[in-house]
Amino acid sequence: MSDPGNYAGSADRSIGQLVASATAEMSALVHDEIALAKAEVRQDVKRGVIGSAAFIAAGVLLLFTMPMLSFAAAYGIHNLGLGLAWSFLIVAGAFILLAALIGFIGLRKFKKIKPPEKSIASAKQTAAVLQKAKPHPRPSIEAAAIIERSGSTLSKKGVESAWGGSGKGKADAVARSTT
Repeated sequence: MSDPGNYAGSADRSIGQLVASATAEMSALVHDEIALAKAEVRQDVKRGVIGSAAFIAAGVLLLFTMPMLSFAAAYGIHNLGLGLAWSFLIVAGAFILLAALIGFIGLRKFKKIKPPEKSIASAKQTAAVLQKAKPHPRPSIEAAAIIERSGSTLSKKGVESAWGGSGKGKADAVARSTT
């Protein structure tokens, strides 16, 4: 470790300058850490994109081989002594059975999907707590102050008569709803 006293002019620096220097160095450190994290994420994203593209290419090639494998299976069955039409029907029937099995498995998985019960319960609990919560008391504001703040041309007397009396009860409600 280096001795902070070895820096040129370090004895002449005030505490404020030292704090400012430490803050600037900490800020630079944070920015460098963020830049490093961005570079790492960028590199990982690039690897992920290349890997995904490779999987997609492999899937497309596998999809293109399905007709060839189907023909090979049909001709293989035909070589066993069955007619060519029956061989192709057997291969088609095998694909239909395989599709039905995969569809059945998918349907069972979809039926097991449930709503997020824990999240719903938590949201209901939060809503119940918030319904019971009372707002912080706010200072009472007279109707005239509300009119002055809003820039309205109504007179204070007109407001008092409109609210039925001094206007203090409803002015408080208006004040609470506007602040």
